[in-house]
Amino acid sequence: MNKVKVGILGATGMVGQRFVQLLGNHPWFQVTEVAASERSAGKSYGESMFGRWKLPTAIPESIGNLVVKECVPGLDCQVVFSALDAEIAGPIEQAFAQAGYVVSSNSRNHRMEPDVPLLIPEVNADHMGMIAFQKRNRGWKGMIVTNPNCSTIHLVIALKPLMQFGLNKVFVTTMQALSGAGYPGVASLDILDNVIPYIGGEEEKMERETLKLLGRLGEGKFVPASITVSAHCTRVNVNDGHTECVSVKLEKKPGIDEIKAAFKAFNPLKGLDLPSAPDHPIVLREENNRPQPKMDRDVEKSMASVVGRIRECPLLGYKFVVLGHNTVRGAAGAAILNAELMKVKGYLN
Repeated sequence: MNKVKVGILGATGMVGQRFVQLLGNHPWFQVTEVAASERSAGKSYGESMFGRWKLPTAIPESIGNLVVKECVPGLDCQVVFSALDAEIAGPIEQAFAQAGYVVSSNSRNHRMEPDVPLLIPEVNADHMGMIAFQKRNRGWKGMIVTNPNCSTIHLVIALKPLMQFGLNKVFVTTMQALSGAGYPGVASLDILDNVIPYIGGEEEKMERETLKLLGRLGEGKFVPASITVSAHCTRVNVNDGHTECVSVKLEKKPGIDEIKAAFKAFNPLKGLDLPSAPDHPIVLREENNRPQPKMDRDVEKSMASVVGRIRECPLLGYKFVVLGHNTVRGAAGAAILNAELMKVKGYLN
């Protein structure tokens, strides 16, 4: 197979480093360009990352030797993965889409725009149908597709199988890992012996993005799901892995065993053979003390949502715990999986 040439925007940041790690030996994609700020431009990626690489694996040699360029169109690639900070991502991503690039973005800037797919392949692959309207509306040669917030992804993957039971209300409290704050992240004296009950904009993202993801694609527009979502988001002293305690109201009143069966059976991508797709998008744990970040965040190549403690809730009816890796499935891995789905569906032709 001739590999698709891809680039990484914001390649020196924490999510950018995850892109480098995950794409270093990808069977379908070849990293031919890395781009970052003017401070890093002109150096080799390996040189620019000296003392700044934070992952336990080494920088792939093929990427380490690439010269870092500025984040402007003209890169030798077809797809760009965006790990840009939200303060600058919006106009840069639009410039690349206008110039004909396929932009698979982890940034929040375009997620809620009315003609931009907010995509989780297992949940709403049909939302890619909006791309034709996006290109027509904006006159772009390329396109922008986004992945959701890191906490929203794992919540929605767990909620999707419950839609068959008439999902009505969702109440979620998150315990989010430090890596979700980037580097250097949260000051040690703030997080040690502490829980921080506020992450700017996080609760709003979870409440709004969930409705778009679980909604349907109408004629040239997204129709949000008729669900009420309430979120509390907290930062805790965990390196990687967001834990979420979820209560749901279901209209059809299924038994606990029916809910477990729905989680186990959920696998909409089976047969597509996408390289980054987990064999089991939802991994069910039966132990009463699981899932736990240290023990469960890396299952299924860190691309699954791990669900446990499914039980009755006296307030809404049902409750459970969901855990997922926030910088792999919740960020870089999600954008890569989106691009893989776009390839098999013909959007990269």
